[in-house]
Amino acid sequence: MTNDKSPDLNPQKIPQHIAVIMDGNGRWATSRGLPRIAGHRQGAKTLKELLRCCKDWGVKALTAYAFSTENWQRPIEEVDFLMHLFERLLHRELAQMHQEGVRISFIGDLSALPKSLQTEMERSMRETLNNQAIHFTVAVNYGSRNEITRVCHQVAQLVQRGELSAEQVNESLVEQYLYTAATPEPDLLIRTSGEMRLSNFLLWQMAYTEMYFTDILWPDFNREALYQALLSYQSRDRRFGQVKAPLLA
Repeated sequence: MTNDKSPDLNPQKIPQHIAVIMDGNGRWATSRGLPRIAGHRQGAKTLKELLRCCKDWGVKALTAYAFSTENWQRPIEEVDFLMHLFERLLHRELAQMHQEGVRISFIGDLSALPKSLQTEMERSMRETLNNQAIHFTVAVNYGSRNEITRVCHQVAQLVQRGELSAEQVNESLVEQYLYTAATPEPDLLIRTSGEMRLSNFLLWQMAYTEMYFTDILWPDFNREALYQALLSYQSRDRRFGQVKAPLLA
């Protein structure tokens, strides 16, 4: 991926926030006679390049679905590898990302993760907190239904303690307690490998997100693939439930 912008892209219509479901790592590896972990390793490289391309093209936020609450059901060897991969990447790449102005965040139930990984996550968030080039959020042990249920518990406790009335509970209040409270909602969701579902990812936040599905497996999702996704996004008429007023004759 390079930082040259295509003249076919309208800089005024670049999505400010892109969310990605990185699907197909295992299939990519299997099709090449490689172990599944090789696909995850290559997928991590793809994510790094996508982040740099998004930053260069003017995207302000990128959120990646790295590990869901359901992924614990995968073989223990694969889960352990992913946890070590996350930790190694943070340790190795943090300095470079910090230098490039990347702000790093993590969303999900991080308390269930290995302590050493939690330490690396906390350090990366703390050290990059004031960076402004692009906001890179990684969803780890994340599930949207779990997130919304967690918010319901928190709000219910406030009502129960008398700190909030039931009448004060509205969409704006709920959003304040989401993991993504400080981040604008995604403009574009990209999911690879031909799957066409949300898989419990940012269900509240993606109420009006444009969705782009491609058969490309995640490790092969390169600059040209992102370009095609952006072209598709820019061709869409985003009305947010409204109807545009007809032009007067």
